[in-house]
Amino acid sequence: MPWQSGLAIWFLFWFLCLFFVLPFFARTGEEAGEVRVPGQADSAPVRFPIWRVIGWTTLVSTLMFAAFIANYINGWVTADMLDFAH
Repeated sequence: MPWQSGLAIWFLFWFLCLFFVLPFFARTGEEAGEVRVPGQADSAPVRFPIWRVIGWTTLVSTLMFAAFIANYINGWVTADMLDFAH
């Protein structure tokens, strides 16, 4: 696999993992025990830890990409195994 393809696949994993990681760090004002800004929605997070989300997203996506590369090299699951139509 060319490195450009690997990088593109890693970015796809990164953005997929971003949507998995986002809900774990969002805390509303009631959950955090802090007063929210007047006029702010009740469901809006008080403080959003962007660097923590980016770090966890990078870690999870790198682990998933490593599993993908290991499968690509070793051929554990192939396209023929997933062809249920034949």
